Amino acid sequence: MSNRGRLGILVGGGPAPGLNGVIAAATIEGINQGYEVIGFRDGFKNLAAGDATQIKPLTIREVKDIHIKGGSILGTARTNPTKSEEQMQNVFSVLERLGVTALVTIGGDDTAFSASHVAKRSGGKIKVAHVPKTIDNDLPLPGSTPTFGYETARHYGVQIVRNLMEDARTTSRWYIIISMGRAAGHLALGIAKASAATLSIISEEFRGRTITVDEVCDIIIGSIIKRKAEGSYYGLVVLAEGLIESLGEKGLVAALPDGHLERFGKVIRDDHGHLRLGEIEFGRLMKEFLTVRLEKLGIKMAFIDKDLGYELRCADPIPFDAEYTRDLGYAAVKFLRSPEAEKYGAIISFVDGRMNPLPFDDMLDPKTGRMQNRRVNVDGEAFECAQAYMIRLEREDFEDEKQLAKLAAVIKFTTEEFTARFGYLVGIK
Repeated sequence: MSNRGRLGILVGGGPAPGLNGVIAAATIEGINQGYEVIGFRDGFKNLAAGDATQIKPLTIREVKDIHIKGGSILGTARTNPTKSEEQMQNVFSVLERLGVTALVTIGGDDTAFSASHVAKRSGGKIKVAHVPKTIDNDLPLPGSTPTFGYETARHYGVQIVRNLMEDARTTSRWYIIISMGRAAGHLALGIAKASAATLSIISEEFRGRTITVDEVCDIIIGSIIKRKAEGSYYGLVVLAEGLIESLGEKGLVAALPDGHLERFGKVIRDDHGHLRLGEIEFGRLMKEFLTVRLEKLGIKMAFIDKDLGYELRCADPIPFDAEYTRDLGYAAVKFLRSPEAEKYGAIISFVDGRMNPLPFDDMLDPKTGRMQNRRVNVDGEAFECAQAYMIRLEREDFEDEKQLAKLAAVIKFTTEEFTARFGYLVGIK
């Protein structure tokens, strides 16, 4: 064993572009600083089971080229060992048997919470640095610093949406795109804005108030009507998957004629108690809701639904993330060698090119074990710009008599009927 002992590296949660970049940088710097480096396969899964065999010795030769490749050479898993005292004891037993003195974890806030327990309960025997990742970009890093993987996910998401927009134009149909983003709409809005999608809807725009299936459908229907009034019969809407939670299980079930949400996927939760949004076919659900409501208005429209997320998570990182993850992996090891690492475990971040370690205790809610979500700022000019270029019903549409008559004519309504039906979307009661 090297003079500093062993440095362990593991990946938890869902994949994100750049995981291999962090693994490579932490491995190279760890070896350069005197550590023997090993990787734990599948996050905390095998550690929690007390299995000390599922490790991967890491060398500079093995990792020197992986920073430009997607995926994770260590795999990943969502196992949460903090839910069981037995599993936590297994984690410490394996780490002790293997002589691990320092640990780099890569993941979201759930992985960070598990890592914080290792740091706190080891009593300083194991120094811990956590590198935050998520393509959702919803972790509260200082300033506007993105989480690694987000920029790559947006980049490839935009390419896909641009192709689908052209398909929509060619075939005169609408696409319903569901973008990953449980707690925040950064990815959905970023993809929609950069690709000039017709419309995007994120939870933040409703400012925490209760929303219904009818309202979300009406926003989209308003866009369809407005496009038809202008002579355009196609479009694409990007919905953040977090809208599922904003609508709520009860709201979704109530909107279904038969009340069976199971028709659209499994209603199950992960180890952290979260509804597995990826198990619900939200796009197909919205397609059914929209088709029924449009038929009542005399509009026949062809919809194609597509989930967007799994295609993005293991993409090769763009240069931004390839560079960024090298910084993060290097900084994680630098922190582990610092006097501060003997006092607390930390989440690694950067401010103006400098490492900024954030103590677990300052970042994690002790009750929930989670970080506060960084949501889209709907009061800023960036969101104002996004909405300005979307096609959706606006107050001006109702105040201009000619425009209002044009919109109402699409569904053969009087202007009074149209205002009564859709005016609430712009604050007209």
